[in-house]
Amino acid sequence: MSAEQHKPGRLTLFLERAPSAVFVSYAIFAAFCTYFCMYAFRKPFAAAKFEGAVFFNSMVQLKTAIVISQILGYALSKYIGIKVCSEITPSRRVFALVFLILWGEAALVLYGIVPDNLKVVAIFLNGLPLGMVWGLVVWYLEGRRTSELLLAGLSCSYILASGIVKDFARAMMNGMVADWWREIPLIGPAIAGLLGQVGEGWMPAITGLHFLPLFLLSVWMLNQLPRPSEADVAERVQRKPMDGSDRLAFIRHFLLGLVLLCLSYFFLTAYRDFRDNYQVELFDGLGYPYEKNKAIITKAETIVMFGVIGAMALLNLIKDNRRGLIGAFTIMIGGMTLMGISTLLLEAKMIDGFWWMTCVGLGSYLAYVPYGSVLFDRLMASTRVVGTAVFAIYVADSIGYTGSVGVQLFKDLAQGNVSRLGFFKGFTYFVSILGVVCLVSSCIYFLRRQKSDALAEKSKAN
Repeated sequence: MSAEQHKPGRLTLFLERAPSAVFVSYAIFAAFCTYFCMYAFRKPFAAAKFEGAVFFNSMVQLKTAIVISQILGYALSKYIGIKVCSEITPSRRVFALVFLILWGEAALVLYGIVPDNLKVVAIFLNGLPLGMVWGLVVWYLEGRRTSELLLAGLSCSYILASGIVKDFARAMMNGMVADWWREIPLIGPAIAGLLGQVGEGWMPAITGLHFLPLFLLSVWMLNQLPRPSEADVAERVQRKPMDGSDRLAFIRHFLLGLVLLCLSYFFLTAYRDFRDNYQVELFDGLGYPYEKNKAIITKAETIVMFGVIGAMALLNLIKDNRRGLIGAFTIMIGGMTLMGISTLLLEAKMIDGFWWMTCVGLGSYLAYVPYGSVLFDRLMASTRVVGTAVFAIYVADSIGYTGSVGVQLFKDLAQGNVSRLGFFKGFTYFVSILGVVCLVSSCIYFLRRQKSDALAEKSKAN
C-alpha cells in the first residue's frame, strides 16, 4: 500500500461521518492553531525597536533593514512555493510543515547569536521557509462546501496572532513572562530564572520555543482531516497538484484579470506589512505609548478579527459560485473604501487614533484576506478549472511581498524625513484609490471571462 493510499485513522473516519458543525469546528481549530503558532516564529522580532541603530552607518535604520531582510526571504519563499506548494502530494505535507518551522526556529537561534548588523542574514534565513506554511495549510481546507468558513477561520489566525505575538514578545523583554513562569509548580521557577528580562536579540527564538509544542500538536490534528468528499468535489471542483504546463495554461487563460489583481495586491501587501511591522511606532505617534497601553495591539486586532470572520462567514451562505465570486470582490472593494474614508475621518477629528488604526486594519484585511483564501477558491469553482487555488494564491503572494520590500526602501531612502505615521497616512489614500479601481476592473473581467467560457463550452457540446 502506497503512502498516498494509507488507511485513515479512527479520528479521520470519525470526522468523515461527523455532523458538519463538528467537522468545521475541528478543522478551524486545527488550522487556526497551526498558522497562529507559525507567527510566533515569524513576527516577534517586530516588537523590538532597535532605537537609534542604523545599518552599517547607512541612511537605513537597523529595524528597517531587518524587516526588509525577512520580507526578502519570505518573498523568495513565495516564489519557491509557486512550484513546491502547488505540486506537493498529500502524504508529504505534514513532514514539510514540521521541517519548515524547525528551520525557522534554527534561524532565530542564529539571530540571537550574531551581532546586530548580521541579524539581517539570520532573519532572511528565517523568512525563507515560513512563506510556504500558508499554502500547505490551505491545501487541507480548499475545495470543500464549507471552505469559506474554514478559510475565514484560518485567515483570522494571522490577524490575531500578529498582535498577540508582539505583545507576548514585549512581555518577554520586560520580564512579565518570567514572572508568569514563577507561578508554575516544579519547573517554573527554574525556567523563570533562566529567562529574566530577555534581550531584543534572543527574544524571537525564545518566543518561538514557547509555541513549538502547540504547533506540533496542531499539525498532527490538521493531518487527520479527511479528503474532500464526493459532494465537495461536485460543488467545488476536484483539487489536484498542478505541473508546469497546468500552471502556464492557467496564467494564459486569466492573464489580464490576474495582472489587475496582482497590481492591487502588490501595494496592499506592502501596506498591510508596513502597518504590521510598525504598529508599535504608529501607536506611539498617535499618542498611545506602550507603557500606558500594553495590550492595545491585541485589542485592535481582536476587533479586526471578528469583523473579518463575520464578513467572510457570510460568503458561505452564497451557494452559487458566480455570486460567491461577486461577493468576495464586494467585500474586498468595501475594505479598500473603508481605509480611505476612515483616514478622512481621522483628519477631520471625527475618530481618534485607536479607531483609525482599527478601521484601516479592518479595511486592509477585508481586502487582503480573500486573496489568500476564498477569492481563488471561488474562482476555481466558478470556472470549473481543475487544479489548486494554492497556485494562484502563491503567484499573488510572491508579487505582493516583492512590493513590500520596495515600499520599505522607498520610505527610508526617498522619504526619510517623513515620520512613519505621516508616510502611512499618505500611503493609505494611494492604496485605497488604486485598489478600488483594480478590483472593480478585475471583477468585471472575470465575470465576462466566465460567461464567454460557458458559451464556448455550450457551443462545443452542441
